[in-house]
Amino acid sequence: MQKLVNKPNLLEDVEFKVSINQLSGKDWNWVNPNKAQIESPANYYESSLAEWQTFDALNSDTECDVVVIGAGLLGSSTALHLAEQGVETILLDKDRIGSAASGRNGGQLTPGLARWEAEEMIEHFSYEDAKRLWNFTSVEAMQLIDNIAAKYQLNLQRKRGHITAAVHEGHLVALTQGSDARKYLGENHTHVVGKHELFDHVKSESYFGGLIDRLGGHIHPLALNRGIAYGFLQNGGTIYERTEVTEIEERDDGIYVHTANGTIKARKSVVIGVHHASFKLLPQHNQTTIPFYTYVSTTAPLEIDLSELLPSDHPVYDTQFQIDYYRGVSKNRLLFGGQGTGSCWSPEKTYQYLLGRINSVFPQLKQVELDFVWSGTTDLTVNGATDSRKFGNKFPIYAVHGWSGHGVAQTVRIGKAIADDFVGHAKDFEMLTQIQHKDITFGRALAPLVIPMAKGAYGLGAIMNPGKMVSF
Repeated sequence: MQKLVNKPNLLEDVEFKVSINQLSGKDWNWVNPNKAQIESPANYYESSLAEWQTFDALNSDTECDVVVIGAGLLGSSTALHLAEQGVETILLDKDRIGSAASGRNGGQLTPGLARWEAEEMIEHFSYEDAKRLWNFTSVEAMQLIDNIAAKYQLNLQRKRGHITAAVHEGHLVALTQGSDARKYLGENHTHVVGKHELFDHVKSESYFGGLIDRLGGHIHPLALNRGIAYGFLQNGGTIYERTEVTEIEERDDGIYVHTANGTIKARKSVVIGVHHASFKLLPQHNQTTIPFYTYVSTTAPLEIDLSELLPSDHPVYDTQFQIDYYRGVSKNRLLFGGQGTGSCWSPEKTYQYLLGRINSVFPQLKQVELDFVWSGTTDLTVNGATDSRKFGNKFPIYAVHGWSGHGVAQTVRIGKAIADDFVGHAKDFEMLTQIQHKDITFGRALAPLVIPMAKGAYGLGAIMNPGKMVSF
């Protein structure tokens, strides 16, 4: 059994330091050179947490009941909920826990299934099924995070309340329809406000009103990821990092998970939770996702108090096609992100873009400086919902991808759904597999061309009909 680790410990602010992750050309971190000269710097989330234990790579053959591939939020949640139910589980990651999208996202907690919200669920399901799915991806998802935090006594910087800010007055119609759909499905945590009332929450002249969501909120995503892994270890789980899976082989006596320095025999099941790269491991090679790149920054401590920008301390994302999203974080810093591109931008280009957006939204900030900028890789499906699969000949294999840059809380909830499906306690995951997805032929190779073309088409549509809300 592995030595139990400490809980993730949040620092008062940040320590500029080297990242423990193996950064690629597509997932890069940048820090202000006036604050630190570091070749492979940590991003804000890693820098705002105390040093945490790393885990050795697998270097021998072994076996267990279930192997979970990918130690992000999906994989860690699945492993935790399996271990809590007495299932012998091994969790693998090719890098470190939370090194990919799960530890690099905006940290906003919003309801829905990727880009599917209540209206899409009503359109595709019966009333009862839509209600069940919405509750799964909203109330249950948020409550599960709170339950995990309480059970394992985790400090995750969890805050409640969320705002969707309308950049066009016509978007208030869509926000009202979305709020109405949620109420129709039995969830009543939202109300739409006009320009003046929104200004009480967001001190920006950029918006015509918005949706106040009491159910949503924000969180420190890397602390959440590490906290879930901590819970997994408390239940006897085993973690191997720097262990990349090269092949999954089904045999009569189990599923063999091959890595460079050892093979794990999964006696009962395998879960693939490695986001956009999972298609390489799927026996079914239909490609239903396209990868794209997103960008986040954190300012230096601001010259004015954050309460003068965000009096309610609610995170915000807006309704423009290429959304801005932002929230206050430690030591009077503003975390600000946005964009989605088919080719990965450089740190310099990203810095200028995000700094320009901050100055546009909050022109009252006169001396903004960015201390951290980083990129992240995610993927999207044609219909906007996640692609959840269960397959395999004799033993079940689970896989989920296609998050479109959304879904911190839902990822955790789906991890529990996989565990519940495996032990036969619930059929929530079966509900997710009913959503149909289209193949995207050559989608991964053509993403640098397809995404700009799609953005151009949507942009033209926005010019022709600016009141129609389409967010990416």
